[in-house]
Amino acid sequence: MMDTDLFVAWFEESARLIRRERDRLTRLDAAIGDADHGTNLDRGFSEVCKALADDPPGSAAEVLTTAGVTLIRRVGGAAGPLYGSVFRQMGRALPESPVTLAGFAAAFEEGVVAVERLGKAALGDKTMVDALAPASRALSLAVRDGVGVRRAVEQAAHAAREGAKSTIPMQAKRGRASYLGPRSIGHEDPGAASAALLLEALASVVE
Repeated sequence: MMDTDLFVAWFEESARLIRRERDRLTRLDAAIGDADHGTNLDRGFSEVCKALADDPPGSAAEVLTTAGVTLIRRVGGAAGPLYGSVFRQMGRALPESPVTLAGFAAAFEEGVVAVERLGKAALGDKTMVDALAPASRALSLAVRDGVGVRRAVEQAAHAAREGAKSTIPMQAKRGRASYLGPRSIGHEDPGAASAALLLEALASVVE
């Protein structure tokens, strides 16, 4: 089961990893974007942790909804609305506690659909979807195969990391990076890189 404390810990660990990797994310974004991805996410996830501490959530769904709304309100650029939509939709879709792996996987899938719709992005477009969609697929397969939560989340994190790496040879088709055309090839997408960090954070707190 995945309880409320685990979801709070997920965002705390996400904030820590993003703070640690802030400069790398910003360098990735400097190559093909606005050079603010790391800074914006660092500020946004710090705000999420503050919101969760100031008004402790009563359920896992409330954790996700609070995170989503905070990111939409507090983070500039594309990252805030996109990540905010993922978590807000997950919060809406998540079943009441206790949260099972199947319930989490289904909610995660709905979050990915929400960001695909908002960003008009698909797998292969060189966006965060290239990390999130493989992670969602890994979770669904874990549910099908009866894998435990720890192993399932490890598989999802691995899929997200591989998905982020796969964006390096891609030409961007969405977002500011798409304006560069072929010059976007050879750079890891910063959104996919940050998405992989979020799955890494989840794997860490589950373990």
